[in-house]
Amino acid sequence: MAKKPLRITLAQLNYRICDFARNLGRITDAVQSAAAADLIVFSELCLSGYSPQDRVEEPDFLARQDAALAAVCALSKSTRATLVIGAVSVNAGVGKPLHNSLLLVQDGRVRLRYHKQLLPTYNIFDERRHFEPGEAHAAVLELAGYRVGFLICEDAWNDENRDYPANPLRDVAAAGVDLVVSINASPSNVGKTDERQRILSAAATRHGVPMVYVNQVGGNDEIVFDGGSLLVDPRLGVVHRLPLFAEAVETVGFTGGRGEARDGVFLAEGKRCTTRVSAELRDMDFYYRQIVLGLRDYVDKTGFHGVVIGASGGIDSALTLALATDALGAERVRALTMPSRYSSTGSVDDSATLCANLGVQLFRHDIGTLFDAYRSGFSAVLGVEPSALTQENVQARIRGAILMEFSNHFGHLVLSTGNKSEISVGYTTLYGDMNGGLNLIGDLYKTEVFALARHYNQRHAAERIPQAILDKEPSAELAPGQRDGDTLPPYPVLDEILKLHIEGRRLRPEEFSRAQAFVAGLEAAGQQELLRRVTGMVARSEFKRRQAPPIIRLRGRAFGNGRQMPIAAQG
Repeated sequence: MAKKPLRITLAQLNYRICDFARNLGRITDAVQSAAAADLIVFSELCLSGYSPQDRVEEPDFLARQDAALAAVCALSKSTRATLVIGAVSVNAGVGKPLHNSLLLVQDGRVRLRYHKQLLPTYNIFDERRHFEPGEAHAAVLELAGYRVGFLICEDAWNDENRDYPANPLRDVAAAGVDLVVSINASPSNVGKTDERQRILSAAATRHGVPMVYVNQVGGNDEIVFDGGSLLVDPRLGVVHRLPLFAEAVETVGFTGGRGEARDGVFLAEGKRCTTRVSAELRDMDFYYRQIVLGLRDYVDKTGFHGVVIGASGGIDSALTLALATDALGAERVRALTMPSRYSSTGSVDDSATLCANLGVQLFRHDIGTLFDAYRSGFSAVLGVEPSALTQENVQARIRGAILMEFSNHFGHLVLSTGNKSEISVGYTTLYGDMNGGLNLIGDLYKTEVFALARHYNQRHAAERIPQAILDKEPSAELAPGQRDGDTLPPYPVLDEILKLHIEGRRLRPEEFSRAQAFVAGLEAAGQQELLRRVTGMVARSEFKRRQAPPIIRLRGRAFGNGRQMPIAAQG
């Protein structure tokens, strides 16, 4: 006789770092909504949020977490389901003091405790800083007649990776399980949804075992989690996916398994899952959704009333304003236009049109008098006229100071507006346009900024970002007739050079091949000096990037934790 389906609730939730009371509340709500479940699965480190980083060293961290865990144990007495919880555990042996653990909570107690074996230390990850890898063993529990194995994130993600000494997925599959459940905190970047589905589908097929993959959702600092929890059939691949960029709690079924005449089958919405789910969002839709969620969570989790942006009339500030309006609502967004003697008429007029289209309040604060005072003060004290570069940068710094005044008085977070191309080569002013608490577009190359602005208008079926801004030649407008092209190569050229130099193999395969071919073409055309100039600008600008605000991570290798470079280095 066939077994009854195992009812599994996937709880894809948005957590706040070390807000144990709120996180416990979200967990409680999910448990109470899943009365019919046999197994309720939460994500990696769900009690504390991922990742608490050095906060695990605070004297009260474990006490606060354990109080939340005790509440989860009490909660489990009110449900027939087994709860799968991610938490920090104390390491009783040698090595680092803590483990990244999965806890199975059942009828008021922790029934099983499994420690993550594969701890990532690449790109943005640094789990070995605090955690000790768990010993190799298969975590298996019998539930309603099914043998279910449990893993944590990297344990399943890096199946067959020879860089690791262990293969937890292989070991748990070899234990004769009907199903593998993996809890995760998998940060999102462009192409990650496709990569995730491809890797997990191949792993499930390789070992002939169905998989349940539960991810979290939401922004924590510069990292955004996209959700997209999965059911993976070893014959078909991914057959069901929870929403991207949104919380979701959904109960699915699993029946069959290795002990049956046929392999396991997933059930969602009362029907068998027999159709493979398509993977990837289009790049611009992904960028839009990641930025909107990342900004909304950053502002709400840090307690700011809203955001303020310097509106220059250029594409970068225009896109930042537009995205912020969608994320927070126009009532929580303010803009300042701060013209100088070098500002074009369009810089003010286009900003006014943009803000009117978005419903954002725009303030005008001319900086001419302040600029003159800075110049005359410099000359009076030092006996020389400030250089052209000094005069350019002081305008940006005056604007930065005005934005910070607004922030201090009204409690609005300043958003900086530099794109990845400019940040890469230092075409930014420290303590000027780099001022701010967060950057929405700092992981977008300039060509992508234009593409996302066009996508934004298409998405809204309206010219919210004026065509005049899209058509305008980029300029900092800090000197007479200034244009970006006077200092930098054309952005389509610069961006391909930067992609290969900064991201390299972290690019998606098609992007890597394209950038590699493009740079090879420049070398064949005798443009070695151009390449040296660009890479030299990148190296010399590291000291600026070290002082930049957090950048919402969008691509495979973003500035910040994902690219750690020395400042005092030669060449």
